[in-house]
Amino acid sequence: MAESFDLIVLGSGPGGYVSAIRAAQLGLKTAIVERERLGGICLNWGCIPTKALLRTSEIFHYMSHAGNYGLTAEKVGFELEKIVARSRAVSGQLNAGVKGLMKKNKITVVEGTGKLTGKGKMTVTQGDQVRELEAKEIIVATGARARDLPFAKADGKKIWTYRHAMTPTEMPAKLLVIGSGAIGVEFASFYSDMGAEVTIVEMLDRILPVEDADVSAFMEKALKKQGMTILTGAGVEALTSDGKGVKAKIKTKDGKSEEHSFSHAIVAIGIVPNTEDIGLEALGVKTERGHIVVDGFGQTNVPGIRAIGDVTGPPWLAHKASHEGIIAVEHIAGKNPHPFETWNIPGCTYSRPQVASVGLTEAKAKEAGHEVKVGNFPFIGNGKAIALGEAEGFIKTVFDAKTGELLGAHMIGAEVTELIQGYVIARQLETTEEDLIHTVFAHPTLSEMMHEGVLSAYGRALHF
Repeated sequence: MAESFDLIVLGSGPGGYVSAIRAAQLGLKTAIVERERLGGICLNWGCIPTKALLRTSEIFHYMSHAGNYGLTAEKVGFELEKIVARSRAVSGQLNAGVKGLMKKNKITVVEGTGKLTGKGKMTVTQGDQVRELEAKEIIVATGARARDLPFAKADGKKIWTYRHAMTPTEMPAKLLVIGSGAIGVEFASFYSDMGAEVTIVEMLDRILPVEDADVSAFMEKALKKQGMTILTGAGVEALTSDGKGVKAKIKTKDGKSEEHSFSHAIVAIGIVPNTEDIGLEALGVKTERGHIVVDGFGQTNVPGIRAIGDVTGPPWLAHKASHEGIIAVEHIAGKNPHPFETWNIPGCTYSRPQVASVGLTEAKAKEAGHEVKVGNFPFIGNGKAIALGEAEGFIKTVFDAKTGELLGAHMIGAEVTELIQGYVIARQLETTEEDLIHTVFAHPTLSEMMHEGVLSAYGRALHF
C-alpha cells in the first residue's frame, strides 16, 4: 500500500528542500525524495564547496602578496589534499544542517531514485527496495548536470567537469578551461591563483557573455593581467587525453586551427536538465529542449505535477530555484502568491575580481526601447576600496531616462556579490533615482560606490 502525503518533492537541492520546508510550515504532510545527498548539487558539488575553494585561493593570493600590506610571509605554500578536505567538510556541515531542518519540520526523507508512475504516484527505488508513494501534488526539482563535449567525455583524470575540478588529486600545471560562464571563470580564477597556467576558450565574442559588455571587457583585461590567456571567438575542435596530459585542437577567431598541450582541461560549456527516466514522457509532461515547461506557479501541463529550478530552464541559479519553490508551494496551499518572474534575479560570479548584476544590461535596455541614463563609478574613487588594497573595478547603473526606473546594475570588483542585493531590493521596491540619491550610505564603505553609481548617471558624482 502506498504511503500518502499532501506533497512529494523529487530532489533536495535548494529548490527542493526549501519547498519542503515551506510546505511543512503551511501544514502540508510532505515527503522529499533524494537519490544522493540532501542539499543537491549546489550544496554538495556546486555553490558552497566552490566558495570554500575560492576562499582558500583568495587567502593564498593575499599571503603571496603580503608585502603590499607591509607584512612578511615566507615560504608560502599549500597542501592540496587539505584544501579539498576543507571544502568537503564545509559541504558536509551544511548537508548535516539540511538533515536537521528536515527532522525539525517533520518532513519524511525517502532515499532512492524516484519515478512518476501515474497521476499523483511515485515509486522510489534503492537497491532491491521499492517504496510506493502518493500525493495530491508532486514537485519535480531534479536539477541539472554538466554538459559533456560531444567528442570528448570527461574522464575525471585529465578531462574534468566541475565535480572533478572540485576534488583534484593533483594541481594542474597548465590548465585549459572550455567555456567562460560563471563556472568556467570561477575555476579559472581558483587554479590561476593557486599557480596554474590558465587558458580560457570561449566560442562567443567575449567572456562572461551574459554580463554587461563593459564588465566583460574589464574582466578580460583583469584576467590577462593575472597571467591568463583568453581566446574569444574560438572553439575546441578536438580534445584527447593520453593519461599524461591533454591535447586540444583550438580554432581561433582568425580561422586558424592549432594543437595545444595542457596538463588538464575543465569542460564548462553549460548544463543538461535531469528530466530523463523520471516518468515525464508517459504522463505527457511538456518539455522544450529537455526543460520542463511551467507557468509562474510551477504548474506543468499535467494537473498535480509542478517543476522548479534548473530543470525548468534559465537562469540556472540556486536562489531562483528556492524562490520558485516557495511560490509553487504557497500556490498549492491557496496563499495567492505573485507568479514567479525572472526580471529581478541577481547573478554572481565569485572569481577574482567578483562580478554581480541584476536587471537589464545597457545594450538590452536600449534593445527594449528605453532611453537610458548610465552611471559608472570606479573603485579607485572609493576610500574603503583603496584602504583594502582593492581599487580595481567599477559599478555601473542603467536608468530609464523618462521615469527614473532602475533598469539594471552591474558591478565588478571586491565584494560586489554582497553589494548587489542593495540594488535588488531597490528594484523590488520600484525605487526611483530620486529615492536612491537621497539615501544615506555609511562612510567609509564599499557601498558608497552604489550611491556614486546612481549620482553618476545624473551628472552628480562627488568623488570622481
